This record gives sequence, structure tokens and C-alpha cells, in this order.
Amino acid sequence: MSLADYTPSPNGPTVETVLSVQHYTDRLFKFRVTRPASLRFRSGEFVMIGLLGDDKRPILRAYSVASPEWDEELEFYSIKVPDGPLTSRLAGIQPGDKILLGRKPTGTLVLDALTPGRRLYMFSTGTGFAPFASLTRDPATYERFEEVIVTHTCRDAAELAYSAELIGGLVEDPLVGEVAGGKIRRVATTTRETTPLMGRITDLISSGKLFAHLGVPPLDPATDRAMICGSLQMTLDTKALMLAAGLREGAVSEPGDFVIEKAFVG
Repeated sequence: MSLADYTPSPNGPTVETVLSVQHYTDRLFKFRVTRPASLRFRSGEFVMIGLLGDDKRPILRAYSVASPEWDEELEFYSIKVPDGPLTSRLAGIQPGDKILLGRKPTGTLVLDALTPGRRLYMFSTGTGFAPFASLTRDPATYERFEEVIVTHTCRDAAELAYSAELIGGLVEDPLVGEVAGGKIRRVATTTRETTPLMGRITDLISSGKLFAHLGVPPLDPATDRAMICGSLQMTLDTKALMLAAGLREGAVSEPGDFVIEKAFVG
């Protein structure tokens, strides 16, 4: 049974159509799908998406929505895992194919989980950039912060293409182009391939090299706020650095100085 013949339950995932697919490397790709009129989410949240398995049961995984809340389509950024139950199948989707989409977006990487500040850091590794792809295209981000610094760390330069394309294109964005140009900065680092700036983001923070590179003071809870999304170890290590700098972890129910996506760290 294909998804074209799948009948969703009243509270189950909806069936959406793939609109476009772009592969960046043999490991990374983005795709856009239709957005049901009933879906409401905040920029930075995640939702369950999936396909049918060999046993015809849905295989669902949490994916950050990479498009902003105002977008009429939904964008996702994915890694390809050859043996992954879902990603091995997702890697082969084409425009016109169907996917499953959960009905209940949620997450802690949202602006409402942060207290007011002057400078917002978005620390990401790999596909952890996805929620920031959403937030950097949301006008509310620039209304709340004077400066937005996005860091993206990957093994090789080619894996940084999505963030380079997206951040570089913000000046042409119809909603945020005028304000983003003077407020957003992107810091790209690699851990394997030689590039102008190398190193794990945690090392660059702890050594002070990140702040020297940017020409800004070290983390200060009076002015700085942060969002963190990446691998489990990166998230935990970066969280420890935030706490050491005096920043307080926040949540939607109790906003603070920094947030992590708890759903992705267990």
C-alpha cells in the first residue's frame, strides 16, 4: 500500500505532497512539502514526519521545521543514514511523492522561551541548523534582538552549503531582508576539512576564539541569549558552557537565557 491509498485517522498524521527536493551532499538534503491549512506552529518547533515501512506501518521521526511560521509550504533539512529506517527511504523521495506529517508541532527552540536580551546566539552542528533556518526567516527574531549570530559547524565545507545559501539569501527575503542584513552574522567552522575557521564550537567558545573572531565580548547573562541544537554531546557540552557563563536555562513555561531542544537529547 502506498501513501496515495493511505487513509489517515482523525488524530493521526496527514498525507502531504513533496513539492521539491535538493541534495547538497551524499549525506544531506532538503525538501519542501505542502502545508495543511490546519497546521499552526511557532518558528523553531518540530513535528513528526514519516513514511510507511515494509510492514505498512508508519515510521515517524521528529524533524525541526526549517521554514518560518508564515510560509505556506513546509521545509525540512535531513541527513541520510544508509541503514536508517526512515532516512534511508526519505533520501529517495521525489516531487509528487507523499509523506506523513504529524498534527502537533512542539519544541523549546522558540523565542517565547527566552527572556529579552541584546544579542542572540544560535549554536548548531549538522542538521541542527534546521530550526535556525526557520527562526532567521522570522521577523520576530529581529524585533527582539539587536544582533543575531548563527554558528554552524560540520566536518566538511560542503556540509555548510545549506546555511550559507539560506543566510546569504536573507537580504532578498521579502519579510526580513531589510532588517536582517544589518543584524545577522554567520560563523561557519569545520572539524575535518581545512577552512579559514576550524574547530568544534565548544572549543571556540571555551577558548574565547569565537568572540575574538566576532569582535564581541564573552558571554554575558545581562545581554546575551542562546539557542543550541546539534548532536547530543555538542548540546550537553554547550549547555555546560552556558551555565558556566552564568546563563540560566529556559523553557516556554519559564523563559530563561538559553534553551536546548530537550526532545532531541532524551
